[in-house]
Amino acid sequence: MSLRTRAPWVVLPAVLTLVVGASAASSATGGGSDASPTAVTYDLLLRRGHVIDPKNNRDKVLDIAVKNGKIAAVGSKIDPSRAKQTIDVKGKYLTPGLIDMHTHLFRGPEDAYSDGVLGLPPDGFTFRSGVTTALDTGSAGWENFELFKKNIIDTSKTRVLSMLNIVGKGMAGGDKEQDLDNMNAAEAAKVAKKYPEIIRGIKTAHYEGPSWAPVERSVEAGEIAGIPAMIDFGSAKERTIEELLTEKLRPGDIYSHVYSGLRGELGEDGKLNPALAAGRERGVLFDVGHGGGSFDWNVAMEGKKEGFWPDTISTDLHVTSMNAGMKDMSNVMSKFLAMGQPLKDVIEESTWKPAQALGRKDLGNLSVGSPADIAVFDLDKGTFGYTDSFGLRVDGKQKLVTELTVRAGEVVWDLNGRTAKPWKPGAVGDKTHTEHAAP
Repeated sequence: MSLRTRAPWVVLPAVLTLVVGASAASSATGGGSDASPTAVTYDLLLRRGHVIDPKNNRDKVLDIAVKNGKIAAVGSKIDPSRAKQTIDVKGKYLTPGLIDMHTHLFRGPEDAYSDGVLGLPPDGFTFRSGVTTALDTGSAGWENFELFKKNIIDTSKTRVLSMLNIVGKGMAGGDKEQDLDNMNAAEAAKVAKKYPEIIRGIKTAHYEGPSWAPVERSVEAGEIAGIPAMIDFGSAKERTIEELLTEKLRPGDIYSHVYSGLRGELGEDGKLNPALAAGRERGVLFDVGHGGGSFDWNVAMEGKKEGFWPDTISTDLHVTSMNAGMKDMSNVMSKFLAMGQPLKDVIEESTWKPAQALGRKDLGNLSVGSPADIAVFDLDKGTFGYTDSFGLRVDGKQKLVTELTVRAGEVVWDLNGRTAKPWKPGAVGDKTHTEHAAP
């Protein structure tokens, strides 16, 4: 079952439709040489990278040209004289900018994820791992989303989207996340409908009681707003994932922390809970959500054995997870390479599949006319250790390392100074940049 048939919300509003004529331009430059006599000047040209673009079924060496923050041309021989800046990325993998489906970015003074010290300001932690779009999953609720938008979304270069928490106060910790009276489907849907491009789902998380109300109200809010619900199933013993995945969730709803092993994903026989396969057959999507405590090699390796790969790869990025086994998006992706999943599939689960799951099909691809969000990777060879959330290591032979990240046509991460001029005695650099300039 495709993502399109699973979820009714994958069709975007007209406001997000790509520029008319982009498809024609794409076919003109999709795979051959760029022989047009028109003297178009591109802002940026990435040459000779191995492009992996799952939406467009591209898996070969190509050039990508950028103009005005959009993909302007894709071809095998785009003339570098037509570009203001050219970067040769021969030997590197060139992919759409990554979409991290599970992050916590509502940084603030409180002792929580909601306007709290456990969240992270996105730009310092996204671009360095190839992420250009980050989905905050429930840090903000319908009561404080405006503050989240003002302080984080509107001030970040990273494209920040939101799964709005069904709890009005958001992920505020403790009893606040157990308060059924603060879980209001109508209010959550009202805020979601006010910001349809940004709020792409409803989140419930951390609930420990026996009631199904958090899940049911999240699904109800999603139904009203035409968006999916994402479920962090908490730690309740009375409710089961069998009932959740086969009765409560709709096609296109998302189960996060699928490899945690903390919520009944693995049976006593060491096999995956059959509810996972049943949920997938129903159309439920499965997200990694690695985090600091939600990735167990025992579950992941059994998933490999049974062919149960994730629909979307994500980090559950926050202060503690980034310094533990998770680290960053490229590290989590490398874990799936270590398990033997093909690189093309890992890229798809980090770009085009998340874009479809969120109903943002303008993202996660390198089509002409799409936002020029691009990641360039080295695939290093060697021996690398990958740790789960419980102190167990698996060694792999490959590791993705982010060489460049481009967001809306601007190079925002440059590991080895490919955009810089070589130094020589007497050289003068650009003195217009200041250390504390606002973004």
